[in-house]
Amino acid sequence: MHFGVNLNNREPLIAPQYSLSDLLDLSETVESLGFDSAWVGDSLFSKPRYEAISLLAAISQRTDRIKLGTACLVTSTRNPLYLALEWATLDQISNGRTILGACMGNPEQGVRREFEALGLDFKKRADIFEEGLRVVRELWTDGKVTFHGDQFRYDDVSFFSGTEMGPLMPAQSPPPIWVVSNIRLTGDLDSDVARRRLERSCRRIAELGDGWMTCCRAEHPEEVIEQLGYLRRVADEAEIDVSGHAISYQVTMNIGDSREDARRAFDGYISQYYPELSQKMDLSNWGPVGTPDDIISWLETFRDSGVTHFICRFGDLEQGEQVERFAREVLPHFVD
Repeated sequence: MHFGVNLNNREPLIAPQYSLSDLLDLSETVESLGFDSAWVGDSLFSKPRYEAISLLAAISQRTDRIKLGTACLVTSTRNPLYLALEWATLDQISNGRTILGACMGNPEQGVRREFEALGLDFKKRADIFEEGLRVVRELWTDGKVTFHGDQFRYDDVSFFSGTEMGPLMPAQSPPPIWVVSNIRLTGDLDSDVARRRLERSCRRIAELGDGWMTCCRAEHPEEVIEQLGYLRRVADEAEIDVSGHAISYQVTMNIGDSREDARRAFDGYISQYYPELSQKMDLSNWGPVGTPDDIISWLETFRDSGVTHFICRFGDLEQGEQVERFAREVLPHFVD
């Protein structure tokens, strides 16, 4: 099992006592306490925060060992050529420690406004997302790309003018991509529509990714098992080996002396962090709140469902205290 920490790059903008300098200091703490990775989120203006790639570049200079990733980067709102160049630079700066957690954008109104402001068709975001990842991966793998799609068209493009020693490439060839999918067969969608979307999502995880990232259904481990079944079936049909894929879950939690204390801190935090989504979603599905034993029990359940990597986001204004408590009272339970 692997454990990382989401460093909450929105929190310095909503918590007066938590600065960007505190966030950078916390990245060093995360590494020193034995976590595997550090992660940041992404949003343009619907949920403003410090820009993900720039921030990871700074974190890369404060750490030496941990992986650095996005949970998640809305790649469908970024030009794939610039994204490939920026991420390749980040991968070089960090000595090959990056993981691109990629998502296409959720359906909330704020995200729709971002697409509109950028001149992008929100209804075509899945096509933009998939084509963009194909372009990025080809540039990272071959050093050049020729691509003719519905959204992007490139002929023999590379980060190479003929005067350099070779194309600008990432340190990893290619950096891993963990594709986000939160499709559920139960819920507001018609079951046939949900199934088609789930199958398409599993195809992109198998074809374009090195892992699957999900979140926000913390009371439903059976859904992890369900989607893993779809993923393996789709991969078998396409003759793609996904046995080495990372199965990652971003979980928002709060550790307290009691469940009541943890719940109060958690609910207050999430209502500030996600003012729109928190009004529409059952917060119990964001993650476990309670004592260290409660957290351990939840992690064991989802581990047994197939999760290999946990990205721990702490729903509390006191980030450092939560990270240290997890490292002290939860992490040792899972260390071999």
